[in-house]
Parts: sequence; C-alpha cells; structure tokens
Amino acid sequence: MARRQFGISTHLFHAQRLSRDHLLEIAAHGFECVEVYATRTHFDYHNPAAVADLQQWLADAGVELRSIHAPTADSYIGGRWSGALSLASADPETRAYTISECEHALHIARRIPTAVFVAHLGVPRTQRSPNGDSRAAARRSVEELVRIAEPLGVKIALEVIPNELSRAASIVHFIEEDFDGVGICLDIGHAHLDGDVIDAVETVSEHLIATHLHDNAGRNDDHLVPFEGTIDWPGALLAVQKIGYDGPFMLEVVPKGSTKETLARARKARDRIEQIMADG
Repeated sequence: MARRQFGISTHLFHAQRLSRDHLLEIAAHGFECVEVYATRTHFDYHNPAAVADLQQWLADAGVELRSIHAPTADSYIGGRWSGALSLASADPETRAYTISECEHALHIARRIPTAVFVAHLGVPRTQRSPNGDSRAAARRSVEELVRIAEPLGVKIALEVIPNELSRAASIVHFIEEDFDGVGICLDIGHAHLDGDVIDAVETVSEHLIATHLHDNAGRNDDHLVPFEGTIDWPGALLAVQKIGYDGPFMLEVVPKGSTKETLARARKARDRIEQIMADG
C-alpha cells in the first residue's frame, strides 16, 4: 500500500505574498503537496507570470499542487478579510463576480495540473453573507464550476463549513439531488464546530475526495495544528481509515508563533497521525 501523502495549505502564509521560500519550507518539513489558497493579496491568480512562477517554485521544492482553494474574499490584509465572495449569494451580480473569480483561479490548472478545486457554498455563520445565501443560487454556481473544471481534469469538492448549506448532511443531499461527479472536502475542524466529527466522516464517506485537518476547542474556527484543540483525533482518523479514504491529508493551519515553528509542530502532528493509523 502506497504511503499516504500529507500537504499544507498556503493558508499558513495567507498574510504574505506567496513565494518560492514558502514552498521550500513546506518541503523541508517533509510535506509532499500543497493547496494554494486563491486570494489575490496572497497569490495573484489573475497574473499568468505569477502562475508561471508557481509552477517553477513547485518544481524547485519537489512538491505537488494537489488542490486550489476557491477565492472566498477579495483580500486578506492585516488579519482581516475584505470583500466576501459567495457562490450561494442571492444577488446575481455578487454570484456572477464570484464565479468569474473562481474561473480565473481554476485557470491555474491550464498550466499546472491539479486534482481538486475546493469551494465553499455560502459563508460561515460568523461572517455576514453578501445579500443572503440561496440553495438555488448555489446549484447554478456549482453547475457553472463543473462546466469550467471538467475540461481541465479538475474535480469540484464542496467543503464542509459551519453554515446550513454546508453541514455534512446538507452537502451530501445537495450533491445526490443534483450532481454526479462532484465531491466533498471534509474539513475536520469545521465538522467539530458542528458537533460529531465521526458522524460527519460517515455521512460524507461516499463522496469524500479531499480533507482539511486542523483543530479547535469546539467554539471558534481557530485552525490550530492537530492535537492542540479538543478533537478526538484517534477516533476521527480511524473513522477516515474505516471508510477507505486514501487521499492526501491537507493541514490547513494558521501561524501560532512563526510559520516555521507552526510547520515544525505540523510535522510532529503528521508523525502522530501516521502512528495512530498504523496502530489502527
């Protein structure tokens, strides 16, 4: 059996412009793949030169672009999001603009092969939704994303996030009602905020194509390194193993201390995860 890949989301460096050094740091800590978070203040996915640079940096670091995270805001500066984007917005202009930004981000895959495009339906409960979220609007958006992604060989993965459209059971119902070939990104930290992680794993099992691993204390979306919050990681990991998911584990953590210190703790978490799954 092939060794499972582990990756790091560039969300770790979200407050900075993505650089070659960031990918070299990720590789130096033993991670094999990355998810690039498409926020223009972090990585300007509109710029073909930036995409060409990313291709070279990936080659230099020897890491794979496993996935692209859809844009969720126009910018992230000084720890603050601005200009929330929503694929489920009831406002046609906001939804169309969000689709346009997602299309630009998907076009990274014209140059750099990638397997998955991770997208949110709506915004988390803690954020103000632009003009409200609509299931019908979300359906139209996903239809459009699939049309753009399919020729590029990319699968859409709808992420479990804390809102009514995007709870594990809600996304499963949404996919099974309308879409064949759309998958789910199980965000274990978000599932913990909504209740039972193991139940979420079992609920999404037939559609699981991507993961986000991070921790919290069950109240705030802290994006801590696994084992630094209150998630039952042995239970969650063995549930993932039981359903047969063998894709990458993508750690989506934010800096606590320096990014290098956070990466070092992420590496230790990876070692613990591998030991738990080997023992299981």
